[in-house]
Amino acid sequence: MEYQFLPNTPIDDADIIIVPIAYGESVSAKDGTQEAPEAILQATQQLEYYEEDLEWSPMKFMKICVVDALKSYADIERFYPLDLEKKLLLSLGGDHSITPKITKELLSKPSTILFLDAHADLRESYLGSKESHATPAYQLLEQGHKMLMVGIRSLFESEAQRVKSDKNIEFYSDRALQKSSTKEKLLDSISHLEGDIYLSIDMDVFNPAFVPSVGTPQPGGMDWYFANDIIEQLFLNKKINLKGVDMVELIPEASQVSQVFTAKLLQKIISHWGKSQEFHKKEMLGSQMEVHYE
Repeated sequence: MEYQFLPNTPIDDADIIIVPIAYGESVSAKDGTQEAPEAILQATQQLEYYEEDLEWSPMKFMKICVVDALKSYADIERFYPLDLEKKLLLSLGGDHSITPKITKELLSKPSTILFLDAHADLRESYLGSKESHATPAYQLLEQGHKMLMVGIRSLFESEAQRVKSDKNIEFYSDRALQKSSTKEKLLDSISHLEGDIYLSIDMDVFNPAFVPSVGTPQPGGMDWYFANDIIEQLFLNKKINLKGVDMVELIPEASQVSQVFTAKLLQKIISHWGKSQEFHKKEMLGSQMEVHYE
């Protein structure tokens, strides 16, 4: 698999590492999340190299590696942790149960998880499984991390009670985020984050008008531009150390709207990270320089 038709650089030499995780066995509604990583990468072929918001071509300056797909929890345990000094790690799921599997191996100390999701995912178990797509937030808290939860609009009563009582949770519901003052409060909170950060994006956080095909869709949801505001604010923050990003719960569909949206969001993350690391000031030795195109 490739990103934007670009050649894969050896992992040790890459600035960006994309890890497809084709695992979807914990879903409880629509099936197909295991097919998302390949579909998202195929959709990147529809994107221009130029990233219009930051006005540069990121892949002229950065090298990328897409590794072979992981297909099980055991594969995740074997692959992580990585030596990520000055590298961007992007994991493409798969269902949301992969997130605590990644963080268990990747995060060596308590960190902050920026958790974008339509669901609270705070159940200890669901349908008899503690390794469910409905339990990642619970597991992340058990690992000792703090949670900044954004866009939630579906939760069980016990989850709502925990949100109110747990001091390690900062919570922004989807309804509250319809107010500009609450959006500003969230962006200010992101600007004051410090230390190790992990970003987890469940694609059902978005309004189904933008991302119509996910494992467990919900009405309401985030729009494209506010998601970009969150990403921009995160990478403007010089006090954080981003340990990784995952994007989960997408299901490919015939119109390709869902996967192109996700591919474009992936590009935005790459662009903002690259600018934050000042790659635009370096020599143009990136993957795009290795290909001929029209």
